[in-house]
Amino acid sequence: MTRWLIIGANGQLGHDLVDVLTGEEDGDLVVGMDLPVIDLTDPDSIAAALADADPDVVVNAAAYTAVDAAEENEELATAVNGLGPELLAQALAVRPHGLLIQVSTDYVFDGSANGPYPEDAEPAPQSAYGRSKAAGEKAVFRLLPNRGYIVRTAWLYGVNGSNFVRTMLRLERERDTVSVVDDQVGQPTWSRDLARAIIALVRSDAPPGIYHGTNSGQTSWCGFAQAIFEEAGADPGRVLPTTTEHFPRPAPRPANSVLGHDGWAVVGLAPMRPWQEALQEAFPLLQD
Repeated sequence: MTRWLIIGANGQLGHDLVDVLTGEEDGDLVVGMDLPVIDLTDPDSIAAALADADPDVVVNAAAYTAVDAAEENEELATAVNGLGPELLAQALAVRPHGLLIQVSTDYVFDGSANGPYPEDAEPAPQSAYGRSKAAGEKAVFRLLPNRGYIVRTAWLYGVNGSNFVRTMLRLERERDTVSVVDDQVGQPTWSRDLARAIIALVRSDAPPGIYHGTNSGQTSWCGFAQAIFEEAGADPGRVLPTTTEHFPRPAPRPANSVLGHDGWAVVGLAPMRPWQEALQEAFPLLQD
């Protein structure tokens, strides 16, 4: 029996990891923690959590995710997203066992690539949030070279928390039309699919390294919004394409967030299914 510790259990991915693992018959032991039980900026809090859970696998799904606010609060973002994984990796490094799966993001890239970013592409973050997450990646690899995994994801949505799907459903009820940017492309990713992929990765005995955890295919934010409207039985033509220039934000957004999935094939695992299939299955669970 494998003992799992899920940090960030109140978030979208953390919630689904706990739910999937606890729903298995004769499954593994899973402990979910979040603030205030564990504080990733406090070494004593981390040590107490590890001593209590005695995990074989730790998934760090906790993060400072306020992308725009991070531009003015980079120190705080780095404390959670950079120093937090570093302290966690340090604490695990002195224990005799324990894998660490650090969840990261497409924001570690600059978004200028012409195609999907391979797992070994050089990070070049353009935002405070991206820099903070890249710092966390580096710390895990430096401190846990034989037990550290980076799983990058993007455009995540799930049943637990606010997300793009729920925002579009609310706007569909409130407005006749909605303008959504059509010049940023990526991979809408259901957090439950990502949870299953992480569990499969661990159980495959795959070597430490970088894996990209996004649903397959790609679309723009506008295309994603139109698909959400269709699932809701609304006219997708009510979603109007616009450009990033018309929606200026404090933090720059990657124009290309598409992540390549070659890492899965190398370890004998299938990449995650197309985003359209995932959305169809997830949709009934996401309506308020």
